Parts: sequence; structure tokens; C-alpha cells
Amino acid sequence: MRRNSWLIHLILTVACLIIAAPILFALIKASQTRAAVNSANLIPGTLFFENLAAAWRQGNLGNYMRNSLLIALTVTTGKTLLSLMAGMALVFFQFRFKPFVFGFILFTLMMPIEVLIVGLFDLISLRPPSSWEAFATWLSNPSNLVQPAQFGLGWANTYWAIIVPFLASATGTFLFRQHFMSIPRSLADAAKIDGAGPLRFLRSVLIPMSWNTIGALAVIQFVYVWDQYLWPRVIIQQSERQVVQVGLNLIIGVGQGTQWNEVMAGAIIALLPPLVVFILLQEQFMRGFALSENK
Repeated sequence: MRRNSWLIHLILTVACLIIAAPILFALIKASQTRAAVNSANLIPGTLFFENLAAAWRQGNLGNYMRNSLLIALTVTTGKTLLSLMAGMALVFFQFRFKPFVFGFILFTLMMPIEVLIVGLFDLISLRPPSSWEAFATWLSNPSNLVQPAQFGLGWANTYWAIIVPFLASATGTFLFRQHFMSIPRSLADAAKIDGAGPLRFLRSVLIPMSWNTIGALAVIQFVYVWDQYLWPRVIIQQSERQVVQVGLNLIIGVGQGTQWNEVMAGAIIALLPPLVVFILLQEQFMRGFALSENK
């Protein structure tokens, strides 16, 4: 076994280099001059920090990253709380059609944002009714139920448009349901005998036993929200409220042509927050999916 250990390490090293190749390429190009960045030259340059400063200054990345950080933290917190409560309800509560409800939640995993984007755009962007009477009049016509809606929420160009549609998570609900099923029901019965309500049981019993699962979900959702591009590009037209992924695209074409060294430097900057979150929660992330250890 020891004779072949060098071969195993060699294979793992090559695999790591292949996976890290895009990041290494971005680091090299972010350090080169404008003349060298468009060539096949893969020798690191000496302008890395200068390009970082130029991308931060000219691309207004500070504002974009602040917006993305606010949205990512809010959505991650909201998704975690809603997933916790939904998972608890599916395991510790008894109600009719519970298997159907759980199946419907899993069915939503098959509906990506690209499928819902047209209807979601109308719901978010259209203005709300001027009065309840106007809405009741429109709703009283049965033909309107099979036609595109005339009213919406009026949230275009606001943070609500990027936060609220993503607060529910079928993945998080499934993850917490599977985790809560490994917790003995006797704990719920004991908490009920002691007079603890559902929220007290969630706060005092379930959450302390679920930190690994919470950390795993937090990493997944933070990275997912941070990397969003299509929906913010469609629903947000004001640059001061835009997210960092769209902001990186806006760097292209700034000034005299595209400065790809600054674009690569901006990509490195945008990579840092998800990387920090993963490093801080990597232990919880790895243990969160080892559901057998939580039994």
C-alpha cells in the first residue's frame, strides 16, 4: 500500500490543479499588464495590487459587494429559519396530506428560476392596485383567473425583489427533515410534558442539535445567492442597487476597451466573501451531510 501512495498523491495533486485551474488563471492574468493579458503568456506579472485597486475604484465594487453581502446574509438567515420551521412541522406535527405537502415541496426542486422568470417578473414589477375596490373588481371577473395578472407587488429596483422570492428553500426543508427524523420523538414528548411550546422546543432542543446542518445549509445558500446573475440583471435597473456579479459584467467595456486584467482582479475580489464563509463553516459543512453521525 505504501509503495503506491506516491501514485495516489500524484493523482490527487493533478486533480486539485485541474479544479483550481480557473482560479490560478485568474490570479495570473490579474497580475499582468494590459499588453500581456490578451496573450498566451502565463507568467505572473507584478501589477496584481494595482489591478485590484483599479478594479475596486473604476468598477465601484465596494457598492456592489455591499449590496450582495446584505442580500446574501438576509436570504441565508431567512432560508435557514424557514427551513428549520418547515422541517420541524413535517416531522413533529401531524396534519392531513403531510406526504402530499412534502412531495410538492420536493417538486419545486424541478422548477429553476429560468422557468419561472417571466411570471415572477410580472408579479414583482407590475404596480399594485390603487385600492382594494379595484382589486376586488378585477378579481370578481372569472376570466381574469386564466389571464396574465394586471397587478403586482411593485418591487422592481428594490432589495425586496431579490430577497423575498428566494426565502423559501426546498433543499433546506429536505435537509432539516432528514436530520430531524434521526432525533428521538421522546425528546418532543418530554418537552411537551415540561410545558415547552413548539418555538421553545425549536430554540432549546432542535437548534443546539442542528448546528452542523445549519452550517452546511448556510454555506450552500450564501454561495447560491452571492453567485446570482440572471434575476438581478432582469429585475434591477438601477446600478446603485445592483449585485456584484452584474457589477463585474459592467466592468467590461469601462474606459477604452475591456481591461481584462482588471476584470480578473475584480473576479478575485468577488471570490473572497464566499471563500471566507466556506473556510469558517467548512467543518459544519462536511459534518452537515453526514446524516448518519447525527443519529
